This record gives sequence, C-alpha cells and structure tokens, in this order.
Amino acid sequence: MSDTPFGFGLPPEEPENGDEGKKKGNQGGQGGPNPFGFPGMGLPGGAGTPGGADNPFAAMFGAMNPNDLGAAFQQLGQMLSYEGGPVNWDMAKDIARQTVAQGTADGVKDASVGVAEKSAVQEALRLADHWLDGVTSLPSGATTAVAWSRAEWVEATLPVWKELVDPVAERVGVAMGSVLPEEMQAMAGPLLGMMRSMGGAMFGQQIGQAVGVLAGEVVGSTDIGLPLGPAGKAALLPLNIASFGKDLGVPSEEVRLYLALREAAHARLFAHVPWLRSHLFGAVEGYARGIKVDTSKLEDVVGQIDPSNPEQLQEALQGGMFQPQDTPEQKAALARLETALALVEGWVDAVVHEAAKPRLTSADAMRETMRRRRASGGPAEQTFATLIGLELRPRRLRDASRLWASLSDARGMDGRDGLWEHPDMLPTASDLDDPDGFVHREQLDFSEIDKMLGEAAEKREQGDGSDGEGEEKK
Repeated sequence: MSDTPFGFGLPPEEPENGDEGKKKGNQGGQGGPNPFGFPGMGLPGGAGTPGGADNPFAAMFGAMNPNDLGAAFQQLGQMLSYEGGPVNWDMAKDIARQTVAQGTADGVKDASVGVAEKSAVQEALRLADHWLDGVTSLPSGATTAVAWSRAEWVEATLPVWKELVDPVAERVGVAMGSVLPEEMQAMAGPLLGMMRSMGGAMFGQQIGQAVGVLAGEVVGSTDIGLPLGPAGKAALLPLNIASFGKDLGVPSEEVRLYLALREAAHARLFAHVPWLRSHLFGAVEGYARGIKVDTSKLEDVVGQIDPSNPEQLQEALQGGMFQPQDTPEQKAALARLETALALVEGWVDAVVHEAAKPRLTSADAMRETMRRRRASGGPAEQTFATLIGLELRPRRLRDASRLWASLSDARGMDGRDGLWEHPDMLPTASDLDDPDGFVHREQLDFSEIDKMLGEAAEKREQGDGSDGEGEEKK
C-alpha cells in the first residue's frame, strides 16, 4: 500500500529482488512499469528491445494473455472515458472486489459466511450488548447484528469512503484544472479532460486497492473509529477474526466476544450522539478545504507532459506533485479530528474494559493487543492516512482512555456519558494533556441547569407575568 497522501503512489509492490525482478517482469504475462496499475497492462522490455518501450502497444499486446485482452481494453476505456466526480468509484469497487477475491491481504481467499458463523456472531453481539448495559448509560445502538464476508464489507463501506475521500480528491482535481493560464485552458481542453479522467481513475485504482487490502484485515465496521457501515448495524467479519486471534493464545470465543464488545460500544456512541458523525466528517471536509497544492510544480509538470504517454503522467503523480502544504486551516481541522477520534476510541476502550474485565480472563491481554495494534500504525490507520492524509496519534488514545476511566470513577457512568450531550462539553486537546485536571475541575451541575431551564420554559408557556411579579415580591 502506498504511503503517499491522496492515494497516489506505486500501484503494485516492487519485486523483492529489485532490478533482477524487473528484468523478469515480462514472464507470466507480467510487464515492466505499469502506467495504469491494472493487472496485465505493464509495458514489458526496454528501449531498443523487440516489442519494448519503442513500441509500447505492440509490446503490451504481445505479452498479454489473449484471454485478458478484452478485459484490458475494457479497463482502459473505462479509465479514459470517465466523466464523473473526482474519483472513479466504479473502478475502485471493481479493484477492491478483485483484491478480496484473490486474497491479496493475507493469501486467504474470501468466502461466504456460513450459518454457524452467522449464529456465533449474532450471539456474541447480543451478549456484548447485555454486558454493556451495566457499564454505560447509552442504550443499545444496533438494531441488526450481521456477519460479513470481506466482499460484503467492501460493498457496505464504500459509500462512506466516498464521503471521506471525495472532498480531498476534489481539491486535487481543481488544482489539476487550474495550472494553465485562462487563455490556454480552452485550447487545452482535451488535455485537461484526459488529466481529469486519468486522475479520477488513478484515485479509484489506489483507493480500490487500499480498501480491498483493508477488507482482509478489519474485524468489524468501526476499526478506524468512524461509522463505516450502515446505521444500526453491528458487523463482524468471522474470517478476519479467526486470522486476528490465531496467534494470541486466547480462546476463539473470547476473541470474538471482546471484538463484539468494541463493535457494540461504537454502535451505541454513534447512534445516541447525533452530532458526532457530522462533527467528524465535517472536520475531514475542513481539512480538504485547507489543502494548498503546489501549483508551481504542477505547472512545470503539465508543460512537459505528452498526453499520448500515460506513463509520463503516472510518474509525475508518483513524484509528489500533490503534496499538500501545511496551512493553519488544515492543522486546525486535523487537530479537531484527531481529538474527536481519540475521545471516541478512548471511551470505547474504557467502557469495553470495564465490561470485559470481570468476565473474560483475557481482558487485559486483549486490551493491550488492540492498543499495540493501533500504536504500531495498524492497517486501518495506515489506510486512513493514505487516503486523506490523516495519521492518528496513539498517545492521544491512551490519554483519552485514562480520562474516561477517571471520569467514571469520579462521577459515575451517567456523569461520564453526559459529556457527549454537546461537543462543547467534551474534553479538549489540552485536557488530554492533563486528564486529572479535567476530571477534578469544578463542573456545573447539569441536572440543576436542566431544572432551571425547564421552570423558565414552563413560566413562558403560562404567558402570565403575575407569577413572576409575585415571586419577585416574595
């Protein structure tokens, strides 16, 4: 997976044996540099060799399996004819589905979920919800418990990926269209159209690959702290749970239950904190608005690009022409998003541990495993960073978890969970630096405020000022 922001980078991994591997790239239908990132569409050989770069199309067709030729033309036509938004999501979906079908993530091919696995997931989520009832005042947030295959996860989460990635891709697309002087843009219409089509296709290719690989690693619908699945659905992936727990030395039932607790806790939070989703996604959009693309580099590159040579554009994209500049707007949006995600993950960590500790012998071990998974830049964080340039700071997650646990001890679960009533009531980034200070800071009695507001509203409804005057005289 690419480390570069916005999903641009090298589509396939480089051969482990470096140049020697590249020399063998035309064997088995695999080519050299692949300008589109599609299987079977590399340009084999080098300049001056038979069927080499001097004659790229002859080389491409000669090296390809004839059975793949029709698919290659279809993909190429899809890329060049795309006229939709900033990302070719049809291509992203196709590549993600292809990735999970081939088992790219772990060598294990996707499979439909069996009846027994569905039943085990449903029972685990039902029991998890029952355990959570005793440790949080937020009621259940899942109306449906489902077990997904990897392909089903891709289908269910792509609409949310679209909502997350499109704002960033749109900014990059605007930059691509603004690099030429106005008087030249009309003349360069075909070139700009090709660049937009190819940009959308390359976004789609990279996002499809990233989401497909991620589908082989996630265990539910909330691994990145955002609600990727449909509202009201708590989902687990049995195939990935088995892979996750394989080397932990923990009974599979306990692994499934612990992960069910995390999924169910996320579901409660997003279902009963109505402003939270828009707050998180709004921060992503704010980050996108703050992006400043280095248009001077774009101008230099565009002036040298041969529109008949797509490999040249691919190399330019890989060369960092879309690296964003740090801006105050972008930093502020990232800070808001990182803090909010840390609070979400910290709350889930604290609540799940409180529910699991008395019941699961592996509670401590599972908690530390999940924390280390996040701290090591797990697959979810890496994919999120690749697609929108955000990288979560694990230190914030641990601080937030400690803060929520301290709040529970000091104020009880009602006082802790009551802070989710409004974003202004939540701890800030500076509070995460000093959790104990926030916990023991003198707080307003919200129940008294509610009582006062209720009495004031009741008097207004009466529409008679005499009671107020009487109270004043007393």
